Formats: sequence, C-alpha cells, structure tokens
Amino acid sequence: MTRFEAYRALMRTDNPIGTWLLAWPTFWALLIAANGDPSIRLVVIFAAGVFLMRSAGCVINDFADRHIDGHVSRTKNRPLATGKVTATEAILLFFVLVTLAFLLVLTLNRLTLILSFVALGVAVLYPFTKRWTHGPQFVLGVAFSMAIPMAFAAATNSLPFICWVLFAANIAWTVAYDTEYAMVDRADDLAAGIKSTAVITGRFDVLFIAGFQLIAVALLAWVGHFINATIFYWVGLAAMAVMFIWQWLLIRKRDPKQCFIAFQQNHYAGMVFAIGLALHYWLPMPFGASV
Repeated sequence: MTRFEAYRALMRTDNPIGTWLLAWPTFWALLIAANGDPSIRLVVIFAAGVFLMRSAGCVINDFADRHIDGHVSRTKNRPLATGKVTATEAILLFFVLVTLAFLLVLTLNRLTLILSFVALGVAVLYPFTKRWTHGPQFVLGVAFSMAIPMAFAAATNSLPFICWVLFAANIAWTVAYDTEYAMVDRADDLAAGIKSTAVITGRFDVLFIAGFQLIAVALLAWVGHFINATIFYWVGLAAMAVMFIWQWLLIRKRDPKQCFIAFQQNHYAGMVFAIGLALHYWLPMPFGASV
C-alpha cells in the first residue's frame, strides 16, 4: 500500500456507503427547503461538504480507535492499525479536510456557519462516545443529521418545524442502520469493551431496529403531510418501508455477513425515498389529483 493509497483508505474513498448515507438526507433537506428547486451552487457546496466531512469523520474515528481496530477482524487492516499512517499524519489530514469544508461554509450565511461548528463538535465527539455510553448510534444520528438544518439555513435562512421533523426522522433511521452495522462487530466489541446499541439490546436488537425504522417512516409520513405530498412521495416512502422489512428478514438470524448486507441496503432505501421526493416536486400529479 502506497502512502496515497493509505490516505485514501483512511478517508474510506474506496468504500462510499457512508458518503451516500450522509448525502441522501442532505439532498432531501435541500429539495424540501427549496421547494424542489435548490440552486446548483447549493447542491455543489453541500455535495462537496458531504464528501469532505464524511472523510474527516472516518479519519477522526480511526484515530480514536487506533488502539482497538487491530483487535477487530473487520478493521485490523486499517492504515492506523497497521502503522501505514501515523497518528500525527491522521490528525493533520483531519484538519486539512475540515479546513476545506469550512472554506465552503464561509460562502454561505451566518446561520449555516454557526450550525457548522455544532456539526463539527458532534462529529469529533462521536468516536469517543463508544467508550462511555451504549448509545453512540444516537450521537452518530445527530452527526449524520446536522446537514439537514444546515441545508434549511443555507436555502431559507430559517429553521422551520418541518426541518426538525426531518432531522428526527434521520436520527431514527441512522440509529437503526448503525445498529445493524454494530451487529457485525458485536463479538469483537464485547471482547474489546466497545459499547453500542447492538451490545446493550442483546436479543432484542432486531425489535429495536424495527422500532426505530418505523419511527423514521412515521416521521417521514408527517413530512409528507406538511408538503402536501403527491403519490410519488408515498410510493418512495413505501419502497423504503419494504426495504426495511427485507432488512428484518436478513438480520433475524444475526449472521454478521447478512447484517452487513442489511446495513449496505440502506443506501438504496435512502435513494428510493429521494427519488420519490424529487418526483413529487418535479412531475405533475397523475390525473391532476393529490393524495
């Protein structure tokens, strides 16, 4: 592994699932905040910001876990765990990525700038919460949802109630899919003393995930009510719900490989909902009716 390849691996550019899971809610928020017509400028800024902050989050996560990853089968070959990248290099890379993201935020309004500091603080806090709480998934949920109020702030210079409903929906969805992710490493996490919702819920893990996915769907249905959603929105939300049911079938036996597949499928769940939301704004309602 060359130094460049090591940095790429540290930033997870070879594994974009996390970028997509951060990107889809960001695009939802931009669409809703701009009534279906966000400016190209905002879309580009937030797309670049998603990539930079997800990469920075991966770097600081691996820095926090550098003494643990070597003991977990799935993460033992990460650059910091193997020594391909030093801790100092990782911190420098983190600051470069955060600085680039900050330069993007400087082109936006003051409210978005203020929210960006909150987002950064939560992103830095998250990796360390695995040491002292069984709920790091909730902290990740907040970190992965901060782009939502930032998108509303950038597009409207306000934070309306619908923004916070969408924010809560995404937290619930994130808690669910990151618990699936934590189920993959549960045996190693127990041995290493890492805390997670997968560890604390034990045999109720599938029920826990299903509950939070249902909360996410219910809150997204509430969002649909706010925007007087057309059939396209509801079809997208229904497709997302069907994917959640499929995930329950995948994880019910708690096989790590199947749990990882279920986690990865959340990319498509976020995508189909985004498509339905976009079509709600971009296409006329069939037969001239609304739902």
